Amino acid sequence: MAIFVERLSSAGSGLRVAIKDTIDIAGYSTRASSRALQDAPAAPHHADVVQSLIDSGCQLVGKTTLHELAFGTTGLNDWTGTAPNPLFPGRIPGGSSSGSAAAVAAGMADFALGTDTGGSVRIPAACCGVFGLKPTFGRISRKGVMPTLSSLDCVGPLAADIERLIAAMRAIDPSFRALPATNGVRIGVVPVQADKEILAALEAALATSGFPLQSLNLSGMTAAYDAGLVVINRETWNACGHLLKGGLVGEDVAGRLRAASQVTDAALEQAEHIRHAFTAEVDQALMVCPILAMPTMPDYPLLIADAADTCAAIGMTSFVRPFNLSGHPALSIPLVGGAGLPVSLQLIAAKGADELLCAVAHELVRHL
Repeated sequence: MAIFVERLSSAGSGLRVAIKDTIDIAGYSTRASSRALQDAPAAPHHADVVQSLIDSGCQLVGKTTLHELAFGTTGLNDWTGTAPNPLFPGRIPGGSSSGSAAAVAAGMADFALGTDTGGSVRIPAACCGVFGLKPTFGRISRKGVMPTLSSLDCVGPLAADIERLIAAMRAIDPSFRALPATNGVRIGVVPVQADKEILAALEAALATSGFPLQSLNLSGMTAAYDAGLVVINRETWNACGHLLKGGLVGEDVAGRLRAASQVTDAALEQAEHIRHAFTAEVDQALMVCPILAMPTMPDYPLLIADAADTCAAIGMTSFVRPFNLSGHPALSIPLVGGAGLPVSLQLIAAKGADELLCAVAHELVRHL
């Protein structure tokens, strides 16, 4: 199966962990599932987050495949092969952390690490029916993580249940505190346009959660989605554009990189203005309700047969990318829709309130 690009056997005796192949492990090349990096030298040091795992006694079981250069949402990869979707065969695994999501869905790891620049933990978690967390931007060290420079990217865990997701955060974040009480927490439900079965599944889950609910609009979502793409494109071009010279980047990613090269300084400046405004809007909403809720994805995951059409994948990240732009922590909870296909509930909290986010998710799951 195209889940692992390297099998590992470390000395730990704790939880089994799979690592996305954009995260350095000493002695192994970091290739980001790209033929253009097939001759990359072995990493001389562990990424900080990998060292934290080892210090916590975790077992490293493998480096996972991904959407090439972490620049895509479907998880399709012609060079390494596409990771299967273990729970929903025939559906895309989601990207870019496709192998990490598949590894935990298949029971091959207790949790996995991915990276999330525009939904790349939460989207594969949603597609594969597992939990995924994008922590507060900057909370988890990115030293030893590709790309070196990013104003959006976050290392985050994926797991098959909320307990192991929380255990993962404790393993990778020495500052992660005890979960707080959730008494009195009100959830702000953000109205969005999505498939009716997805909205019905979310409404049912929230109705049984025991938390008081309130409709709370975020008017800047669409602008933040567009601005997030501008920033992703510029930063990915800066990090990976040089790889096009060798002609080894897959055509789907190469085409997007060439388009990314056209981002102007004026567009980037405007995107930064939108980042500031949307961040303030989310901060204000979280003063009303400490947790926000909406779908992770607006529709069911695509069939693999339909996902080769890049245009068909547009909109998959419309509810997740805005919170990369703003930097707020966001967590995806797996549900099942009326068609028996994966649905995911996304919760968002204030910056630094990752513990509250996990606590509310834990309590909500207890009532499902």
